[in-house]
Order: sequence, then structure tokens, then C-alpha cells
Amino acid sequence: MKAKELLPFISELDTYKKYGRVKRVVGLMIESQGPESSIGDVCHIHVGVKSKKKIIRAEVVGFKEENIILMPYTELNEIAPGCLVEATMRPLEFKIGSAMIGSVIDPLGLPLDGSGLPKGLATVGTERVPPNPMERPPINESIEVGVRLIDSLLTVGKGQRVGIFAGSGVGKSTLLGMIARNTTADINVIGLIGERGREVREFIERDLGPEGLSRSIVVVATSDSPALMRIKGAYTATAIAEYFRDKGLNVMLMMDSVTRVAMAQREIGLAVGEPPTTKGYTPSVFATLPKLLERTGTNQLGTITAFYTVLVDGDDMNEPIADTVRGILDGHFVLDRSLANKGQYPAVNVLKSISRLMNQIVDEEHVKCAEKFREMLAKYIENEDLINIGAYKRGSSKEIDEAIRKYPEIISFLKQAVDEPVSKQDSVNRLISLIGSV
Repeated sequence: MKAKELLPFISELDTYKKYGRVKRVVGLMIESQGPESSIGDVCHIHVGVKSKKKIIRAEVVGFKEENIILMPYTELNEIAPGCLVEATMRPLEFKIGSAMIGSVIDPLGLPLDGSGLPKGLATVGTERVPPNPMERPPINESIEVGVRLIDSLLTVGKGQRVGIFAGSGVGKSTLLGMIARNTTADINVIGLIGERGREVREFIERDLGPEGLSRSIVVVATSDSPALMRIKGAYTATAIAEYFRDKGLNVMLMMDSVTRVAMAQREIGLAVGEPPTTKGYTPSVFATLPKLLERTGTNQLGTITAFYTVLVDGDDMNEPIADTVRGILDGHFVLDRSLANKGQYPAVNVLKSISRLMNQIVDEEHVKCAEKFREMLAKYIENEDLINIGAYKRGSSKEIDEAIRKYPEIISFLKQAVDEPVSKQDSVNRLISLIGSV
């Protein structure tokens, strides 16, 4: 490139660095007098003296009169009044590429095992706008997840977004691990947001396994991480999925859990002075969730099929976050504690779950068999008490008699061992064989 061609670029360069000073720290927030920055920009806070100097990265989350409000990605330790604050004038970015597949990283894109980043990676930002709705191709093809009851009764399409709703200890992580190992997606991106530190390695080694990890990238932000890091964990996992979608791949994104993302946003909202609303959640929580969830799905290059787990307090399916997420996504799977207590795994309550796109992506025979299966299961459960106490007289109802006869087969169909891979075709064939002609 000739010198004359470089002049326009040189004239646009900002050769000045902008600095400010830490004024005070209140709770989770750092108040700084300057530098000039925008919401979402990263700033470097210089702490320590002489040989022990280091940089703490923080993000601009608000303003107070002439001062900026910062929240650090790490702990507040070592930050003191008068520390130098340097503006980068850029949002958070990290490096990603195919060489990162099989890695476990933090929300800043750094490997948790302490190894260095491989060469040849691309730099991407954590925050992007969702695809234009007019540029989203319709979903007309199913994706195999390797879980019998999902592939046959709750079929998921490529680019569909589904919520997995459950209380604690009902088998969410186990179900995600089964999907990650058995899916036909090109790559898995798994976000473990707000997890207990003990459970991270257990999930990777036991639920995901070497086979699942070899085709996955895992983003981890444990429960002891600052609120901003937990939110960035969700954004980073989504940005990684978007990167591979733009490469033309079919990506499987799994996030556990979106509820903890909402809790982290609530922490930040309360710290910057937002008023609490429903159950203490701030207005920014309900603005953040659609922006995050709408980033997945289809675009003109590839697809992101997403599974988001939602923790429901006291198994209350109508609590604010569950209600909001259910209204945004394209389906919901409900894990039922009563089924788990009976030893039925995966503990998905088929009658309370729905895939909103199933009827559009499977053939008519499949749809009719799935509807018949639901009818028989519902009929048995509706009359279960009468059947168990012997009050029901056989022959009173043809439908109930059929449901009683096939109930053992129905339960056997719904159960699946964790290490039992099942293809979608086998699942559908077994469903048709169980139901018979419809």
C-alpha cells in the first residue's frame, strides 16, 4: 500500500491515551474520575508499585455525574484511591479458532489449564446484535440429539432454541452430557455459568467424557466468579457459537444455566442503583435475556441449536425468569422431580413439554404416533389412582384398557441409560412399532 493511501487511516488514528484516577470503591463498583469512555468499554486499572505493578481489567457499566462506574472482571483486591485508570476505547474481545476445540476456557478466552493460546486464532467481541429476522432461514430440518424421547416425541430442529426447566438435582447436567456426546451437530459449545467449582470437573470427566470434550469448547465461570465474569461467560459462549455458525457449521450451544446469568445481571443492576422489581430482579435483567437468547438460531451461513437450562425455585414453573425465558424460546422440556424419584431417567415430563417446531420438521406418520403416545400416557396417569387401588373395571373404557396394556412398554421407551447411544431413526422406528397403525 502506497503512502498516500495510508494517509486517511493515519489521520483517523487517536494517538492519545486517555487516563483517569480511582476516586472510591462502593460495594462491587469502582468510581473513577475519568477517563472518557463509553458503556461496555474495557479499562485497565494500574495497581501495585514498581516491580509488583499489574493491570486489573474492568468494564464501564454506568456513570455518576462526571465520574464513570467500573466493574472489574476479577476481585477488587489491591485497588486503592488514586490508581491510574487507562481507557482502551474498545469492548471486551477474545481469541477463538478451530484449534481451541477440546479446550476448557474462562470467559476471557484463556485456557483454565494454564496452557498458552495456539497460533492462528481470530479476534472476536463478546457482544453482537442478533441476526436480522428477515435474514433468518426457516427451520425445516431436524437435528439428532441421541436421546430417544427427545428425538421421537419432542423432535428438535437445526437452529431451534429450547429451555430445559428443572429444580436442582433432577438431572440437567446428565441430560446435557448425553446430548453433547450423541448429537450429530458439528461442534458443541458449552457454557457452565455459576456452577459449583466441584461440579465443573465432574461434568467434563463424567457427563461429557473424552468423546464429548473432543468435539466441544467449554466456557466456565464458577459461582465464586464476580457477577460480570458470569455474564461474560454467557456472552463468550454465545460469541464462540456465532463464530462457528458463520463458518457454515451446525453448532450445538448448551448453557447451564440462564437463571444464574439473570442473577448476575441482578447483582450488577442493584449495584449501579437500578430499582428492584419482580422478586428483586432489576429491569435490565428482562432487557438482557432477549438480547442474549435471540443471538442463537439460524442465519444465512449456519445454525446454532441451543439448549438453555432454567433453575426453577421450588419447582415453580411460573417464577419470573422461567416465565420470561419460556416466552422467548421455541420449546421447553420440563424435568420432573417425581419422575426422578421413581428412577425414570431422563426425567422429562413429556406431557408438560413441547417442541414448537416438531410438526413442521417431521412427517405426518411420526406426528400421529407421537400424539397417540401422549394420549395413552395421559389417559393412564389420569386414571392411575383408580387403577392402583383396583377400582377400575377392565372393559369399561377401550382407551384406558389400551393404556394399561402398553404402559410398561411406554415407561421402557421413556427410560434410557446415560451410556446408551440411540440414533434418531431407531427412536422413531421403536415409537411406530409401539403405537402400531394410527
